[in-house]
Amino acid sequence: MSDPIVADKRPCVLDLEPGDYFWCACGRSKKQPWCDGSHSGTGITPIQTVIEEKKRVAMCACKQTANAPYCDGAHKNLPA
Repeated sequence: MSDPIVADKRPCVLDLEPGDYFWCACGRSKKQPWCDGSHSGTGITPIQTVIEEKKRVAMCACKQTANAPYCDGAHKNLPA
């Protein structure tokens, strides 16, 4: 299994409509924070997230969160 790649050291703050979303857990997607299939062969799979009502969320982009797919501030512990 590969390690996730840090896509960004800041979360993706988004206003999401209700629906199903697939968060990129590997960091390789070109459509951050969403999966585009780039995880193929890494052993890492995306995480499905269901949004029930319109809301603003902070999606993790560093891929180090303990609260996937949401940002928990783990990016603050990454080296500069």
